[in-house]
Amino acid sequence: WLFLNQSTEIIPLGDWISAIVDWVVVNFRWMFQLIRVPISQVLNAIEAFLQWLPPVVFIAVVVLFAWQFASRKIAILSLISMTMIGLIGVWSETMTTLSLVVVAVLLCVAIGLPLGVASARSSRIEAIVRPLLDAMQTLPAFVYLVPVVMLFGTGKVPGVIVTFIFAVPPLIRLTNIGIRQVSEETVEAALAFGSTPKQMLWEVQIPLAMPTILAGVNQAIMLALSMVVIASLIAVEGLGQMVNRGIGRLDVGLAAVGGIGIVLMAIVLDRITQTVGKPSDSNLHWRDRG
Repeated sequence: WLFLNQSTEIIPLGDWISAIVDWVVVNFRWMFQLIRVPISQVLNAIEAFLQWLPPVVFIAVVVLFAWQFASRKIAILSLISMTMIGLIGVWSETMTTLSLVVVAVLLCVAIGLPLGVASARSSRIEAIVRPLLDAMQTLPAFVYLVPVVMLFGTGKVPGVIVTFIFAVPPLIRLTNIGIRQVSEETVEAALAFGSTPKQMLWEVQIPLAMPTILAGVNQAIMLALSMVVIASLIAVEGLGQMVNRGIGRLDVGLAAVGGIGIVLMAIVLDRITQTVGKPSDSNLHWRDRG
C-alpha cells in the first residue's frame, strides 16, 4: 500500500513499450512501408475517381441506390444532404474524406469478417481476440497514433490504418454474435440434410446472421467518420482537416462547416446501411421455421 500511495514508478512499463516499438521500427519498418504501397494505390485511385466524377452524377447514383435498396424517404434525404454538401462548398473535401472512409471500411470487411467468423467457430480464437478488441476499443486513439506514425509516416495511409484500428472491433464482435445466435435447431436441420461445414457457414449461418453483420458494417462506417478529425492530426486532408484548422485558428465558422459536412455524410451513409441491414421477410421466415 505504501508503494501504491506514492508516485514512484515501480514497473517501467512506459520504457518497455517504447523499447518494443523502437525495436519494431528499426527491424520491421520496411515491411510496414510495403503494406503502405497497395493501400496508397487503392486510396489514390478511389479519391481520383470521386474527385473526377461530376457532383450531379454522384448525387444521382446515391439517390438511385438509396431509392432501390432503402426507401423513397431516404432517397429524398440523401438528395437534400448531398446537395447541402455542395452548397456549403465542401464537396472536394467530402470526396477526400469519403475515399478514406471507403478504404478503411473495405479493410474492416476484408479483415474483420474472417476474424469474426473464426471467433464464432472457435471459442479458443474468441478468447484470444476478445482482449485485443477490448484494448482497441478502449485505448484512446491518440495513444496508438504515435506508433502508427513511426511505422507508416504521416499522410493518408496512416490515417486509413488508424481509422481501421478504431472501426474494426464492432464488425468482428457483431459477426461473431450474429453467427453464434443462429438457432441450434436450424444448424441441426442443415446437418441432417447433409450440409458440409462450408455449406453450413455460407448457406445457413451467414445468411441468417447477415442483418447483424450489416449492423457491424454500419457501426464501422460511423466510427470511421468519427475518426476523421483525429486522423487530420497526421496530415490527412478532408473535412477533418477543416475542423482541425478551425480549432487551431479559433475559427468557429470553418470548424462548423467541416463538422456539418461530416454530419451530412454520416446521415446519408447511416440511413442507407441501416435500411439495407434490416432483415428481409425471407430471412425472418426461415428464422421462425428454425
